[in-house]
Amino acid sequence: MSHNTFGHLFRVTTWGESHGPAIGAVIDGCPAGIPLSEADLQPWLDLRRPGTSRHVTPRQEPDQVRILSGTFSDDRTGGPVTTGTPISLMIENQDARSKDYGGIRDKWRPGHADYAYDMKYGVRDYRGGGRSSARETASRVAAGGVARKVLGDGISIRAALVQVGARQIDRARWDWDEVSNNPFFCPDATTAELWVADMDALRADGSSTGAIVEVVISGLPAGWGAPVYAKLDSEMAAAMMTINAVKGVEIGAGFASATMRGEEAADEMRMGEDGPIFLSNHNGGVLGGISTGQDLVVRFAVKPTSSIRIERRTLDRDFDETVIETRGRHDPCVGIRAVPVGEAMAAIVLADQKLRHAGQSAF
Repeated sequence: MSHNTFGHLFRVTTWGESHGPAIGAVIDGCPAGIPLSEADLQPWLDLRRPGTSRHVTPRQEPDQVRILSGTFSDDRTGGPVTTGTPISLMIENQDARSKDYGGIRDKWRPGHADYAYDMKYGVRDYRGGGRSSARETASRVAAGGVARKVLGDGISIRAALVQVGARQIDRARWDWDEVSNNPFFCPDATTAELWVADMDALRADGSSTGAIVEVVISGLPAGWGAPVYAKLDSEMAAAMMTINAVKGVEIGAGFASATMRGEEAADEMRMGEDGPIFLSNHNGGVLGGISTGQDLVVRFAVKPTSSIRIERRTLDRDFDETVIETRGRHDPCVGIRAVPVGEAMAAIVLADQKLRHAGQSAF
């Protein structure tokens, strides 16, 4: 299987399967001299970790990350710092239950990657989806923690769940502090309470639902990106589309831009005390593929989890018609735990863009 690496100068390669002994990532291109320890990465993994509420998969994985290479510590460094060599990260799988998947060994789950994998490779790891499992995103979150260290504290990357199924948040009640107070990463406390009942009903039905995640990056300097084939927004969109079950991405106003008049969408400018200011941000902080210094705003849509208990029609590997219902432990809304994954992918893109910008610009 090829194409397991993302990035140009800051390059992340993930490895491992859902029910293998471990998963992990190798990061190449991280500059030397950056303080880095497992304690810098673990808080981000704890946000994505399964089994944290009844609204996500009950699989119990501690997701403890180990740094196997790429750092060094002695009396001179005062603690572990990056050496500029590849950083290898490993997370052991401790609660896989492969027996739960015996019933789908020779059947293709509708909406899942099963059929596509068989057509491409002629073999697939049916235990939890193997490489196609969202379990792989733990490796990205760990790598995203390294990327945040490259970016430094001046750039803030925050994400929130803004829609579950048909129910959206009320943006007038947006409160970033509320995101850490509920199991949905929801910035609207009232809507979070309504989602509890929605998810309980969904679980009782044995079904699943989709969601929309919004990522907001603040403190980004103007000038990152490139105008043609390395557009900041195109690379950000590509990164989000690599996340499991993502089916759509928009930047700024996104598809709503099609309903605007030119004078509304233009993001007028005025001169402030510290430089140019914008009167709106319909373009999501990117113009011509290059950052403007405004908040970079990205939203992505996550489809419903394909593994559900409701019987569905499908085919088996002999192309015979059959039916399937999926047992085991699954997220009724995979979009919930996609929130820290979206943050991680944004961090990886930006770390790469930072290093590329430093190599192209005299500023």
